[in-house]
Amino acid sequence: MKRGIAFFLLLFMAMPVTSRSITSDNLPITRRISSMVHSIEQGSDIDPRALQLALQGYFNLKRQGLIRREGIITLIDFDKPSFAKRLFIIDIDNGKVLQSSLVAHGKGSGEEMATSFSNKSGSNQSSLGFYLTANTYIGRNGYSLVLKGLDHGINDKAQSRSIVIHGADYVSEEYIRMNGRLGRSQGCPALSLDECQVVIDLIKDGSCLFIYHNGQDYASRSAVLNPELVLRGEQGNSPA
Repeated sequence: MKRGIAFFLLLFMAMPVTSRSITSDNLPITRRISSMVHSIEQGSDIDPRALQLALQGYFNLKRQGLIRREGIITLIDFDKPSFAKRLFIIDIDNGKVLQSSLVAHGKGSGEEMATSFSNKSGSNQSSLGFYLTANTYIGRNGYSLVLKGLDHGINDKAQSRSIVIHGADYVSEEYIRMNGRLGRSQGCPALSLDECQVVIDLIKDGSCLFIYHNGQDYASRSAVLNPELVLRGEQGNSPA
């Protein structure tokens, strides 16, 4: 009897461990986010607070089934000056930055720094919050990517405002050398003509994009970050 028990114990110990309980997919979401922030921010210029909020919103949207292209997120950090690279495309599954690029803000949001944001048509301001990338098209600004705003009252008028990702000649290192900053758009996150197609093709057709600024009490008003606000009818209350 003892020999039989010993045999089964040895057999069990020799079996490969395949339980999903030890994979990152089953870790509590807050621990996953904390681990990913630590991994991704190493050696990058990404603000860990911006990255934490981006990942929090991404997983909230993923649970709701709203993200069609999973495993990738674009973070635009408008806390940084326009002469710095502040668009980051992040491979969530592998914990690495795929691309970092210059990106312009709206002329109504500020000059070197973006400080004001709006959801209003005609404001020429950038809008904060979470977006879903949609289809591409060729328009007056060339190859462009439609953005669907997901934060009610904060950026949900993006499509009616024609807020898209497109290329612009005022987004370049040469423009920065001549002017000390990038040029500005009418509210669109505009990219350099050299990188525009590469970036759009990486993120088009249903990936998550997040525009961040450490002000405007955005994080407390976002229904994406705080789904309970939808139930209370409080999401996005803002004069902008």
